[in-house]
Amino acid sequence: MRLDRAGLNNTKEWSDKGYRLPEFDREAVIKATKERPFWIHFGAGNIFRAFQANVVQNMLNTKILECGLIVAEGYDYEIIEKMNRPHDDYSILVTLKADGNIEKTVVGSIAESLILDSENKKEFDRLKEIFKNDSLQMVSFTITEKGYSLVDGKGEYLNDVLADFDSGVDKPKSYIGKVAALLYARYLSGEKPVAMVSMDNCSHNGDKLYNAVNTFATEWEKRGNCKEGFVDYVNDSSKVSFPWTMIDKITPRPDSSVEDILIKDGIEGLDSVVTSKNTYIAPFVNAEECEYLVIEDAFPNGRAELEKGGLLFTDRETVDKVEKMKVCTCLNPLHTSLAVFGCLLGYTKIADEMQDDTLRKLVERIGYEEGLPAVVNPKVIDPKEFIDTVINVRIPNPFMPDTPQRIATDTSQKLGIRFGETIKAYMKSDELDVSDLKLIPLVYAGWIRYLMGVDDEGRKFSLSSDPLLDTVCPYADRLILTDDQDVETIVEPILHMENIFGVDLYEAGLSDLVCSYLKELTGGVHAVRNTLTKYV
Repeated sequence: MRLDRAGLNNTKEWSDKGYRLPEFDREAVIKATKERPFWIHFGAGNIFRAFQANVVQNMLNTKILECGLIVAEGYDYEIIEKMNRPHDDYSILVTLKADGNIEKTVVGSIAESLILDSENKKEFDRLKEIFKNDSLQMVSFTITEKGYSLVDGKGEYLNDVLADFDSGVDKPKSYIGKVAALLYARYLSGEKPVAMVSMDNCSHNGDKLYNAVNTFATEWEKRGNCKEGFVDYVNDSSKVSFPWTMIDKITPRPDSSVEDILIKDGIEGLDSVVTSKNTYIAPFVNAEECEYLVIEDAFPNGRAELEKGGLLFTDRETVDKVEKMKVCTCLNPLHTSLAVFGCLLGYTKIADEMQDDTLRKLVERIGYEEGLPAVVNPKVIDPKEFIDTVINVRIPNPFMPDTPQRIATDTSQKLGIRFGETIKAYMKSDELDVSDLKLIPLVYAGWIRYLMGVDDEGRKFSLSSDPLLDTVCPYADRLILTDDQDVETIVEPILHMENIFGVDLYEAGLSDLVCSYLKELTGGVHAVRNTLTKYV
């Protein structure tokens, strides 16, 4: 059994092993897609293969769609060269359900895979051809939040971006420069309408994509590197839209235990690849069963009936409410709480933490008692039901190999959104009192305790990567495991860092509580466990 066109000819062998196979004429779909592309996606990673590609597959199976997807990769070309093409654009989705069942699906909805390389004339010309096609309705992206950034940490334009401003539309080197050049080709072909849809997990993602593309259009037009009118085209929402979206589906790195299942089934050629850019890719993706994709319904060239595939279409205000519900209350804060204390208590799987009564109660209280009262109900998804699913189905799923160490990455960039927005809502409310917040401050104190890099047994551990470690660790390094130290004097500068916590904790009236918790958390070996037990 091989995952390619020839290997899948023996459909009975695959079906007998429990694999769900494409139920459509794939060659006909490929032909139709190349002739009448309706959706091209940039970012050939796990979330795309597990979510968007599977949605389209289900809709092809039920004959709602006649065309499949085109995917392009602009960061790591080896994904296409070493994974997509050797497997004829097939992949395997292994859905790991909380009840222990495993669903195996061969996904064949990708009709064409391309490399976003302006130096490769054949590939770039094909991409331009797609962008010029009247049928193209949606250009979507999962390229991570940093993929939209044109500047470095100092706020200065990246070298490739500056070079692209000057050299123009012919052979840009930066990611967004190449995307903008393709959009320019669509502009030249008759100012044809299209939706440019960021599906990355970041707030107001459509604005991030718009700002980046508009910057290129403006700089090119200013320098005379494109025809006048391109900026107007990018800014005319009846021609080019940049909808906001909220996406939610956990797709961890391909797990060896899942690979073992597939190997036992007799599938050959499953070797993973680590590319020269350090991307870990495999012919399969393992993912949870829950998924949400809420999209602002702004499609100037029309759209397919993707709601029949489970996607939710609404207005921008509702997308914003859903995004805040998830990121600020109902999921991300719970994950971060488990990440911080999981690292301190020696856990290596998020799911295992939910078997710890204290940690489970911690996230239940943060979600239901402290977060939920501040949530604005977006209506399209019920906040309480969302938390119910997170706490009872998603996080406890023992088959999801996610780790507190991974989720603890970049925590300084997350705290202000995941908890700070709730604090701000309490501070602004006439009905809520910030002094009622007891466990969010405990997580803040727990993060500072985490920065010591010493677990609850007194053993050193490595901190997950974070851009502000050099800023905060010099303070945390002065902390020791003792009940006799002036905690507030040591960490006062951190507590003032509004860029981290979302508020100045002194101005919010929470500094004393955070310091009190931190004094107990640093009281000695097992102080973390004892403090959690005491207050949770």
